[in-house]
Amino acid sequence: MFDHILFPYKRFSLRWFRSWAYILLGSLSISAGFVLFINPYRIVPGGIYGTGIVLHYLFPNIQVGTFGLILDIPLLLIAFWVFGAKFGSRTIVSALLTPLMMNALTFCVGEDPATMLHGSINLSNDILLSCIFGGMLIGLGMGLIIRTHATSGGTDIIAMIVHKFTRVPVPRALLIVDSCVVLLGLFVLRDWRIPLYSLITIYVSTKMVDYVLDGAGSNKLLFIISEKHELIRGLIIEKLDRGGTYIHSTGMYSMQDKDMIFVVLDRSELPIVQDYIRQIDPRAFMVVMDAHEIYGEGFKPLIEKE
Repeated sequence: MFDHILFPYKRFSLRWFRSWAYILLGSLSISAGFVLFINPYRIVPGGIYGTGIVLHYLFPNIQVGTFGLILDIPLLLIAFWVFGAKFGSRTIVSALLTPLMMNALTFCVGEDPATMLHGSINLSNDILLSCIFGGMLIGLGMGLIIRTHATSGGTDIIAMIVHKFTRVPVPRALLIVDSCVVLLGLFVLRDWRIPLYSLITIYVSTKMVDYVLDGAGSNKLLFIISEKHELIRGLIIEKLDRGGTYIHSTGMYSMQDKDMIFVVLDRSELPIVQDYIRQIDPRAFMVVMDAHEIYGEGFKPLIEKE
């Protein structure tokens, strides 16, 4: 019933072209962030490409993008096996295009910051700036890709697999996986500054993703009133694997009884719900709020604070 939301835009429509433009620009932004500001200074901001930076240090003849491609392909195959068609063409293109762009950009500008673009962006003496600008470009690219209902692949896939089988929230699973990559960088590169610089980059990129997706919080609280609430319920339960609550309400003007949906989603799931409701019921009423301190199944455990 919901297969069409994986490809929510009519082919060759303006929104279809825009979604693919987001994939292209997002992949390019991620590649530029790594090649210009992250890779030359061996910062390890987690993820597949953070792993690639560590491996490139051990095997300098193989580019970071190549390692990313080598690691992404089996993860994509696993994702198809676990999730099926949920991982559509946009995720495949993004996961494959980004490392290829990264290699092409490295070939064009080089790896040595002293000679890259004639040394105009050599930040060897101010690595903090490279963390900030690299994080901004990476976060911008990730945000654009997420807006198309796709992911950039890599550790996102690992986090989603962990969430599926352990119910650990995706943001927490992603933090665990990326932390392991950062620790790997510390162990291999033997530089205690690596985790500190990496944390700055991760923080900046995360905030940039939040900005691109129009939300400061990692979770979104939705109140939805629609005549098609049964279809929206099916989307939330069957496709997003979330729970929700019906709140029986009465319209103040019409005095008619209505069923209002109350649901908490991850920020990356919000565009899916918005686009689906836009298709089936453009007259629906929806309120989106930042959600903080979410406790219960699928989120933080409800424990007593000490």
